Amino acid sequence: MTIISKAGILCVLPLAAALLALSAGNSFPNQQPQTDPQNSPAYDFVIQNGRIIDGSGNPWVSGDVAVRGDRIVKIGKVDASLAKRVIDAHGLVVSPGFIDMLGQSEIALLIDNRSLSKLSQGITTEITGEGASVAPQDALTLPGLQAGLDQYHLKIDWTTLDGYFGRLEKNRTPLNIGTYVGAAQVREAILGDVDRTPTPEELEKMKALVAQAMQQGAFGISTALIYPPGHYAKTDELIELAKVAARYGGIYATHMRSEGQSEVAAVEEALRIGKEAGLPVEIFHLKVIGQPRWGSMPKIVAMIQTARDAGQDVSADMYPYVAGGTALAASLPPWVADGGIPKLLERLTDAATRTRIKDELATEHPNWENLYLGSGGASGILLAGVVNPDLKKYDGQTLAQVATAQGKAPLDALMDFVVADKAQTGAIYFIANEDDLRYGLKQPWTSIGLDGSELSLDGPLFDAHTHPRAFGSMPRFLGHYVRDEHLLPLEQAIRKITSLPAQRQRLLDRGLLKEGFFADITIFDPATIIDRATYQNPAQLSEGVKYVLVNGQLEYEAGKLTGSQAGRVLRGPGWKPTL
Repeated sequence: MTIISKAGILCVLPLAAALLALSAGNSFPNQQPQTDPQNSPAYDFVIQNGRIIDGSGNPWVSGDVAVRGDRIVKIGKVDASLAKRVIDAHGLVVSPGFIDMLGQSEIALLIDNRSLSKLSQGITTEITGEGASVAPQDALTLPGLQAGLDQYHLKIDWTTLDGYFGRLEKNRTPLNIGTYVGAAQVREAILGDVDRTPTPEELEKMKALVAQAMQQGAFGISTALIYPPGHYAKTDELIELAKVAARYGGIYATHMRSEGQSEVAAVEEALRIGKEAGLPVEIFHLKVIGQPRWGSMPKIVAMIQTARDAGQDVSADMYPYVAGGTALAASLPPWVADGGIPKLLERLTDAATRTRIKDELATEHPNWENLYLGSGGASGILLAGVVNPDLKKYDGQTLAQVATAQGKAPLDALMDFVVADKAQTGAIYFIANEDDLRYGLKQPWTSIGLDGSELSLDGPLFDAHTHPRAFGSMPRFLGHYVRDEHLLPLEQAIRKITSLPAQRQRLLDRGLLKEGFFADITIFDPATIIDRATYQNPAQLSEGVKYVLVNGQLEYEAGKLTGSQAGRVLRGPGWKPTL
């Protein structure tokens, strides 16, 4: 279902030293390891006999890994008799926990925080907040969000990032979670969902909200420029907001304004924002949309590589699928959503407006992304996440199938469905090309982001029809593309999902198997790891991940959750702790 949407050390530190340990990129200590030095074994875990791939990209080595509390304390030859528990990793790879560079779990974790879909893939850390973010919240942002959460009996009772982090720590999380502050979020908090330029006074208020979020631990500022209200922001507005994030050591992360007809211009805009604001750039879910442009990934990659060669810090993340996923309503022209969901639904009941929408969806536009056309029309759009019980029978069908069943023209079926499901329907768009995907995945500066929320196989958030990336991304990358297709060596693949994203986010003491680092560890079988989720049957656990430790606690073992919920809140480099 679509939702509209560290670390205590073993001893007690003096306050000043504790604050130093919790510096930029470190975690907030929501739990302390409990040990009795006189009676406890030397180690909580010793992992033996595995092939250690440390995340650096170096070849694997043999050896043991010892864990005490939330840290890796020894790598090499370890006396297993000194451990509370020994894990035999014979035939398995021992690697750092995988880092999801773009998740969507911030709200889901407050509803159902088991995170089976992510832990079963070996994911231990998620960075979230794409354009919209969990904070700031106010009277302008809350109504549309709260309406979708009432069914889960969840009330947004925070206004700031600090407030959310406090709620999450109280609720507990099995994953380490960090977030951006969304440019669309701060825009909506000051302007609402309107399509206009902020006044100078309003822009200053927006900048103040960015500064507040950065001080409270945001990793940077993010945009999602194909979606209203983020789409309404002009480049100069984004530069001003990004300048604030830059002052706190943040990055600019973007779902660009176009991944299709205007993608070259969109890359240029992202690079310009990074240059003029003075901060690194991260491009979300890099792809090339639309059959007329398939084969263009080398051109887009060359633009990014040229910028890197010239000294600009820019990288990207991807998910290993040719289909994207977002709301069905996102296929409509952005002006339809001016004023928010109520205005969108109202416009779709007007005959003249519907005629205009049909005309615009029949062609490409330089200023907005036509997902309908980019998917090849109704047959390339799969409904995935229907909310209205009366429409559930259409979940998992293409829009073309729905139109045929209802005896309607495809665009009429699309607009009627958006109205009937109150713009809550999710959809999968088959927009990309396998050759382009492979070309992007093998670049040394691309990492992996699921662009999906944590889920389980039952419970309040369960939906049989979601994007398979939610359950399968990391094993698909490692199994299908790395092992079976030989896209790149396993050690380099592990680097792309461990130390590379940790370095990009400046996560201190994470992303590597190294003495003194946090014990986020994934143990998997390289011969069997594979995704089982498909577009037709996406709610399927992947295979091959055997054990997952988060902050030194076993979270996943033999296909089952342990329930330890040892995840931590991660705060960015601008965090200023409150004494």
